[in-house]
Amino acid sequence: MQAYKKGVHYYDAGEYNLALTQFEKANKGDLDPKRVNYYLGESYRLSNRFAESAPFYQKAIDAGTIEPDVRFHYAYALKAQGRYPEALQQLQQYVDGKPSGKIFADKARREIETLKAIDIIASKKTPYEIKNMGGLNTAGAEFSPMARNGELIFTASRKDQIYKNNGQPMLGLYKIKLGQNPDETGNNAQVFSNTVFQSDVNEGTPTFSKDGKVMVFARGNNGKKKGGLDVDLFVSRQDANGAWGAPIRLPISDSTAWDGSPAFSADGRTLYFASNRAGGAGGIDIYRTNIDASGRFSRPVNMGRDINTPGDEMFPYVASDGKLYFASDGHPGLGKLDIFVATRSQGVIRVENLGQPINSPADDFGLMFFDDGQGYFASNRTGGKGDDDIYFINDTSVQEDSTTIAKNTPPAGAPKIVHYFLAGTVSAKEEAPVLLDSVRVRIFDESTGEAIAEGTTGKPGTFGKYPLQEGKDYSILAERRGYLAKREPFTMQGRRIPEIFLKKAETDTTFTVDLLLDRLELNKTFVLDNIYYDLNKYNIRPDAAIELDKLVTIMKDNPTLKIELGSHTDVRSSDAYNMKLSENRAKSAVDYIVSKGVEAERITAKGYGETELIVKNAKTEEEHQRNRRTEFKILEY
Repeated sequence: MQAYKKGVHYYDAGEYNLALTQFEKANKGDLDPKRVNYYLGESYRLSNRFAESAPFYQKAIDAGTIEPDVRFHYAYALKAQGRYPEALQQLQQYVDGKPSGKIFADKARREIETLKAIDIIASKKTPYEIKNMGGLNTAGAEFSPMARNGELIFTASRKDQIYKNNGQPMLGLYKIKLGQNPDETGNNAQVFSNTVFQSDVNEGTPTFSKDGKVMVFARGNNGKKKGGLDVDLFVSRQDANGAWGAPIRLPISDSTAWDGSPAFSADGRTLYFASNRAGGAGGIDIYRTNIDASGRFSRPVNMGRDINTPGDEMFPYVASDGKLYFASDGHPGLGKLDIFVATRSQGVIRVENLGQPINSPADDFGLMFFDDGQGYFASNRTGGKGDDDIYFINDTSVQEDSTTIAKNTPPAGAPKIVHYFLAGTVSAKEEAPVLLDSVRVRIFDESTGEAIAEGTTGKPGTFGKYPLQEGKDYSILAERRGYLAKREPFTMQGRRIPEIFLKKAETDTTFTVDLLLDRLELNKTFVLDNIYYDLNKYNIRPDAAIELDKLVTIMKDNPTLKIELGSHTDVRSSDAYNMKLSENRAKSAVDYIVSKGVEAERITAKGYGETELIVKNAKTEEEHQRNRRTEFKILEY
């Protein structure tokens, strides 16, 4: 029992390798096997050893564990071992259990379709030859190679200090001379720069500006903070003597998130990087930021749902021909991480798996190309020297003549065509939803604000179908007398059917949406989700602004509506103080809505203090926050 308690202590601290030692001791005793084996599986997974987690997840399931996401993680562990039919079976059971987590559920459904088509994905062979860089790799981790001035700069676990998460030496930046052929190096790697090198943190994934004098890399994860949320982007600049300056943290980094694997575009004017910051598609997403002539970075922008999925997208790299390469476990692939290439044509982004032999059931990531079709990537596939190894790539299809060099991806065949449509239903929010006829439905193109389709629901309360375009954002507006007009966003980003799943030259597919309308009633109150305030504050938080924007839309879509906007506090101050605080909160919310173009006379602000609590005896911060809410009540229509 003592070993188990120590294991839980280390696990909660994010020290998974130490936790494994204790759980392995506890597993030899008489403790509940479903708990110990689940912790063993999680400790391997969270230290990025997916394949090794599989037998322990299996034992936990056999012992009757009720952990909600165990089959989800077990499926990915099986996939990392190339056991595709078993992975499919586990994911199907996971989805059939109706999981509550939307991101995991969405990812699982996508992965089920991938596993059903795994033979098609595996059949794709590309004209690449790969070779393990034997003189460079060790039993530790080597990845994120970047060729520069006859040297290979790379990330490796070679520091003296041990990272408690996975038991390996901490990561640092190293360099090694390339041989006469780019697939050869010596074995005498050196620290890239003593100025950049910091012994007690992980450092890695370098990228260099076009002139080679600016380097951006990731630094953090000293093991003192669980979850790896202390990884930020840093910049170092080379002086006239070739020395690298002390790294400076980039202001685009999010202190509450993991930010890593940066990559400059070929012209050096854009920086791509990966982050799990709030507001993404789920997991880790790829972002981009523009760099002006003064070296200042613009606000990072998410690359959108054609690139980013509910899974992880990371290790971006932009080739000289403008193609974006990245690693993902959310797009259809053979393993945990596969390498993909994204191209844009006429506003449509297409993502293609690079196929075998670059991709495998293991993690394949961190690719870079030269213009001649040669390059490097990293993989932890079987047959290597240890953890992550660096591999050399040679595109055997490249043929050079007097004028051109073939691109580093083989030409694709004629693309298959998909026609996308939208249809749906409109219901009234009653005890049981009732389908509504005679509802006017309009679909708007968000880029122009123009209605591209209009119709009226018939007797069954249905509408559609209306044609849509890939990559576009839309909104659907439903209006009927006696009901609040309802506008729902609908995006085609991330909804493109991967071409590998298409069997016909042309395919029709229809997306359906279900709209629920609220009946207009005087004094009816609606709680605005996520309009929360910090303790003793009344400023509008960014998350609250997102929800208030929805109320702005309601007011603009219902131009005769007049409402009372009421604010409530928790009980952690005097009645008088809370009443004044709630009045200020209501007023700040009204001011925000008016600033967005809604007439002030249509909204009345009212503070309720602590007089109408949702959670009467709140104890946790989450319960107190539920009481610090904002509502609106219909006064006139």
